[in-house]
Amino acid sequence: MTSHSFNQSFLSITLTQGSTDSLRKGSIETNFHIEEKQIVEELNPGERARILRKLDWHLLPFVSLLYMLSFLDRANVGNAKVAGMSKDLHLIGFRYNIAAAVFFILYSFAEVPSNIALKLFRPSRWIPVIMIAWGLVMTLMCLVDSFRSLVIARLFLGLTEAGLFPGVTYYISLWYPRSEQSKRIAIFFSAATVAGAFGGLLAYGIEHMEGVGGLHGWQWIFLLEGTATLLVACLSFFFMHDYPETAKFLTETERVYVIDMLKVDGNNLATHYHIRFVLQAMKDYKTYIQVLIYIGYSLPPAARPCFAIALFMPTIINELGYSATHAQLLSVPPFIAGCITTILVGVYSDKYKIRGPFVIGGAFVSIMGYILLYCDGRAGMSYVGACLAAIGVYPTIAVDLAWAGSNAGGDLKRGVAIAMVIGLGNLGGICSSFIYIDPPNFHIGHGIIMGFLFLSILLSLFAMWDYDRLNKKKQAQCQAEGITYSRRDEFKDMGDASPLFRYAI
Repeated sequence: MTSHSFNQSFLSITLTQGSTDSLRKGSIETNFHIEEKQIVEELNPGERARILRKLDWHLLPFVSLLYMLSFLDRANVGNAKVAGMSKDLHLIGFRYNIAAAVFFILYSFAEVPSNIALKLFRPSRWIPVIMIAWGLVMTLMCLVDSFRSLVIARLFLGLTEAGLFPGVTYYISLWYPRSEQSKRIAIFFSAATVAGAFGGLLAYGIEHMEGVGGLHGWQWIFLLEGTATLLVACLSFFFMHDYPETAKFLTETERVYVIDMLKVDGNNLATHYHIRFVLQAMKDYKTYIQVLIYIGYSLPPAARPCFAIALFMPTIINELGYSATHAQLLSVPPFIAGCITTILVGVYSDKYKIRGPFVIGGAFVSIMGYILLYCDGRAGMSYVGACLAAIGVYPTIAVDLAWAGSNAGGDLKRGVAIAMVIGLGNLGGICSSFIYIDPPNFHIGHGIIMGFLFLSILLSLFAMWDYDRLNKKKQAQCQAEGITYSRRDEFKDMGDASPLFRYAI
């Protein structure tokens, strides 16, 4: 698919019903040019940008805060280990690895049901409820006093946290057209990098509470961070908005515009619940291609770059010869660098309306970082490698999720596809917890991650070729059968199999 034809598929997001009725039958290319001309005449780009910014200010800060807390709560076990938990709970051998791994068991399998529940219930009710659940688990983790109790707590933490990441990714797709989702997912996902940085700073401060109230410093990490989650969860009942149709912060004119924009962007595909749409996602081979891509970029069956960085960065730095306290502080800059690049890549991915090349480029940068970590045992070069690994891997995850969501047609199929990509990919987290076992250079972990990053680059190239092939096939069908946008209702239940649907490349 050419950049021009992909841009044309996104131009339709701003068509109104009135402009659609005026379209004449003819070649598909002629109709696209008519649509583009009408957009220029009928819509004010500045007004559209203003409405999107209004959505941003009312949606993104809060959901980013939610994900920051989620990532902080699931990854703080790495900081707690360095802060003394490993010694106090006698986490010898593979015990810490097991405690880190069990999180992903229930976490992986609960994501698809959770996204279906989010569709059936209101987001402003479902998301706060799961936040309260994991906040309680996180807070009570301060009471763990043995390896067994830590494993049980991590198991339930995974179950209760499962719905947030795929849920918010799906939630964003219900508010923004496909061409605007990458930068929003990047902003929301960058909260993970902020959490990684903030977690190190917070752990550094909390460690000094050792002995206060009869608790160790690592216990205070769980207690304070869990309490913060509970407080925000209570607020989210009042600050979360459900859908554009019910958004009180939009005027009636703005509401109608956003609703029409989303309908046209989705080619008026079905938005209601039906089991057929769940099955569409589960039977679509393209969903599994995206699962494999996501596994390689962020959750390989034997490695997980994103969480490997979060869970093991303090340990890696500590093994390079720095004290535990300095290891907490030195784990901050790689996450800050990852945050900045995540947002920048998301913005440019939307600007140029392409996904695959940015995902592949980020993977190559991350591989460079892991090569440094693998080959150079000096602290300085290893630290540079850790920064490059974070800079490369974090942006790929955000853009890849936008890619997977953009190419699943229909609200429910999109929600299930996103949950499958994240959920099945998260199974790799189980294995990722066992690869950083050979300090100080961690050759096994770095080598396995590089292998799966290369695998995902190959799969991304295949996906780009396949999407381009399907777009050309659909375009030829539209030309041969005289299919135009005015016939969109005929294909309402077909999802992205609709001949009017175009895949993002």
